[in-house]
Amino acid sequence: MDFLDASRWQGRIFSGSWKPGSGGTYDAVEPATGTTLAQVGAASAADVRSAAESAAEAQRSWAALPYDQRAAVLRRAAQLFVEHEDEIHDWLVRESGATRPFAGFQTRSVAAEECWEAAALAGQPYGQLLRSNQPRLSMSRRRPVGVVGVISPFNAPIILAIRAIAPALALGNAVVLKPDPRTAVSGGAVFARIFEEAGLPEGLFHVLPGGADVGAALVDDPQVPVIAFTGSTRAGRAIAKAAADRLKRVHLELGGNSALLVLDDVDVERAVSVGAFGSFNHTGQICMATSRHLVDARIADDYAAALAEHADRLAVGDPYREDVALGPVIDEGQRDGIHRLVTDSVSSGARVRSGGEYEGLFYRPTVLSDLEVTAPAYAEEIFGPVAPVVAFDGLDEAVRLANCTEYGLSLGILTRDVMKGLDLADRIPSGLVHINDQTVNDEAIAPFGGVGDSGTGSRHGGAEANLEAFTETQWVTVRGELPAYPF
Repeated sequence: MDFLDASRWQGRIFSGSWKPGSGGTYDAVEPATGTTLAQVGAASAADVRSAAESAAEAQRSWAALPYDQRAAVLRRAAQLFVEHEDEIHDWLVRESGATRPFAGFQTRSVAAEECWEAAALAGQPYGQLLRSNQPRLSMSRRRPVGVVGVISPFNAPIILAIRAIAPALALGNAVVLKPDPRTAVSGGAVFARIFEEAGLPEGLFHVLPGGADVGAALVDDPQVPVIAFTGSTRAGRAIAKAAADRLKRVHLELGGNSALLVLDDVDVERAVSVGAFGSFNHTGQICMATSRHLVDARIADDYAAALAEHADRLAVGDPYREDVALGPVIDEGQRDGIHRLVTDSVSSGARVRSGGEYEGLFYRPTVLSDLEVTAPAYAEEIFGPVAPVVAFDGLDEAVRLANCTEYGLSLGILTRDVMKGLDLADRIPSGLVHINDQTVNDEAIAPFGGVGDSGTGSRHGGAEANLEAFTETQWVTVRGELPAYPF
């Protein structure tokens, strides 16, 4: 039987085992063709309650295991991502519209690495000795929070779930995952199969595809004290408000409107290649995509012209059946939102250098110039293959333009003078900064997160961030004898 054979999971959710969801079923659809790929089981709020109870019960035994037993499960999960990557890639390509290189990046480069890093995290020191003015041993230690709720999006369904799932499990927690219903197989069933085969004890991991009602039930459930959410800023705000009523911790990785600053000392052709990848990779459906190209006025026109030439050469089509650079956007709503930003910007005076058109869900890579900073394609998150180019005169104006946003996720600076780049980075609030690279970067060992409307800071990546995200700190003291009190 194939690893992802549909007879195992089709029409079912995973909650300790494969079972029908009380929300019925719905179609998993291939964006490129509109073909129904499978029937997916849908969860309801009742399934959330049941899963949270099961997870809370199973978590206690899991947390009590020796750390090396938890690490062994994570190491096996990493190996399974590698062993079955071809099957997983096929689902990523067909269900999410990813190109095959981007699918490969999600599995071997990120998912497997996240699991290996999490396996190492299980054996990290979990506390420290503290000084005390009393005759006692004083220490702090990290304890698992219990059950972690993970709500993940469609655009990079493997990456944006595993970076919370793996460390949460390694640190002794159970996990309830609600994947985006549009990628419930590649972003849900895949994980269930991975951890099922890796030997994770029953009841620790649950996959509940569903709509906003399922996410709301997960946020509201009293047995889920921590929520890790990746998605839009609008949805993140709603989750934060709902979680606040229950005094829950939320880790929010939200939208972006990331700038790429291009100084006049760069090689323009190489800079354009960097910028094109930042804007057009995965059809621009990446939270840290290069959304604004801020270019020194002395080279801005040459840069925009060259960027348009690059865009014109990029093949757009079905990534499962063709060798293309860009696949489809996820659905009509996404496409129409992208096109609205482009057409409204053109109406306000922007010039289309390339693209600005679509066929079905295939949106051509688009280059805009001559924009005002109030133009929608400059001021709003695009989440599509659109590259607005805006000229600046002097570094002070570059900083002003870069800061003309409520977001603060990623920043790229291209210059031969790296010290100048570091100085610019100090003046532009951003969770991630990449000097002489585009804005889209991710590594399992690196802290990841944004500021402002981009989220609540670096809550993923690296031992320090993961310990902070998925454990509670407990103070413990030990005395050799009972103390004497005056009562």
